[in-house]
Amino acid sequence: MCLERAWLIWPHCCRSALCSKGKGLGTWVLKEQWIRAKYERQEFMADGKTISPPGNREGFLWKRGRDNAQFLRRRFVLLAREGLLKYYTKEEGKDPKAVISIKDLNATFQTEKIGNPHGLQITYWREGHIRNLFVYHESGKEIVDWFNALRAARLQYLKMAFPDSPESELVPLITTNYLKQGFMEKTGPKQREPFKKRWFALDPQERRLLYYKNPLDAFEQGQVFLGRNEQGYQVYEDLPKGIRGNRWKAGLTIVTPQRRFVFTCPSEKEQREWLESFRDVLSRPLTPLHLLTASTESGCSSR
Repeated sequence: MCLERAWLIWPHCCRSALCSKGKGLGTWVLKEQWIRAKYERQEFMADGKTISPPGNREGFLWKRGRDNAQFLRRRFVLLAREGLLKYYTKEEGKDPKAVISIKDLNATFQTEKIGNPHGLQITYWREGHIRNLFVYHESGKEIVDWFNALRAARLQYLKMAFPDSPESELVPLITTNYLKQGFMEKTGPKQREPFKKRWFALDPQERRLLYYKNPLDAFEQGQVFLGRNEQGYQVYEDLPKGIRGNRWKAGLTIVTPQRRFVFTCPSEKEQREWLESFRDVLSRPLTPLHLLTASTESGCSSR
């Protein structure tokens, strides 16, 4: 079977991860493992079918500690039918450290940020905040198998949550890459507070701008919900009159029905990229998944 044919029959929930806007080492890990699956492991069969990943999965991943930078070996268990992902601090432990609903889960390769070619970031909602788990495995095949198993479980959940929606509309909602990440400086709600450097990540599916003190923080410090232009959400180049940044001068302002959010970027190039990304999200229609999960979270929560 030719390479192109093998690509076409690879499960669409796996192919779509490669076809997304995400770039970098994480995408290369997916491509490498697809090629190995075809040529080394011969997972593509002559009748045009593939060996589907199992619904449940169990194994060990190296997880970064919440309060330190040390990666420790942890046991992870995926229960696809129950829609749950669990992890345990002890290999034979009976009580999981965390029980994560597939409904609230996202997974994305973050190899550069984590500093490992097989680094995966798993995020989920916990008590009104985003919880980040940073994990990796020594084997590229193992981390890709975990990624695809999580995506398959997510697709199963979406089919149950939206039974009348065609699969073609659900596949883009399985997992999502951040549209833009990087450092900016921000001021407070009164816009008289000192500008502070923060790490920002723009989630286009959840329509949220998350910000952290450091890129590998377990929890965000705050988040800004981004609705649509027609709902009164706008982004402008430059700073409001009378406001000056600290070190960086390339400013931008996000206007929501509740308040203004003022940022400065380290360069004009970064400013243009952030503006383009914000305008992209503000122009997008609301997805079925967002209509299900969004409620009154249209401002910014901060800590």
